[in-house]
Amino acid sequence: MSCRLIYTMVCLAMSLGAQPATWRIDPLHSSAQFSVRHMMISTVRGHFGGVKGAVIYDAGHPTASTVEATIDCTTINTGEAKRDSDLKSPEFFDVAHYPVMKFQSKRVEVASAGKLKVTGELTINAITRPVVLELEAPVGPIKDTQGREKLGVSGTTTISRKAFGILYNPIMETGGVAVSDEVAINLDIELIRN
Repeated sequence: MSCRLIYTMVCLAMSLGAQPATWRIDPLHSSAQFSVRHMMISTVRGHFGGVKGAVIYDAGHPTASTVEATIDCTTINTGEAKRDSDLKSPEFFDVAHYPVMKFQSKRVEVASAGKLKVTGELTINAITRPVVLELEAPVGPIKDTQGREKLGVSGTTTISRKAFGILYNPIMETGGVAVSDEVAINLDIELIRN
């Protein structure tokens, strides 16, 4: 075999290895957690299951990556059944009309070593607003016990609930509001290579 042929084969293998890969979100091992201040004295925390979607990711060119994801709002869980029922009502997520929230990336940037910034559009209750996710660069890939290739990624963002039409805002006797407008979101996502 000639040196030229070997060189061509190595270059071809390297170029194939550098191509973007498509990954799907594993809903069994992914969740979106949130926290919001209550009565300005405590923090209520909860989470959503039902996280689904697809990611195109190339470790060599992360800025070419894309993300599409949905979260099932009917899975909201704060550990209190009455509050969860209220959060599914028209005053909050209105799950009867809008059972899922959606995220579509528009731009991915390298923020610093090991960190990515994903700018995209989040839709809740049929209202779409820009958000920025601060992500840890994906961990992996590794193979699970079934031989499937997986990545793990975590991230955070903060949104205004009022910007998405969640306007519940009773005033307390002391003059403060019962529920803060600012909602912190934490994501823990596991991806399976297609």
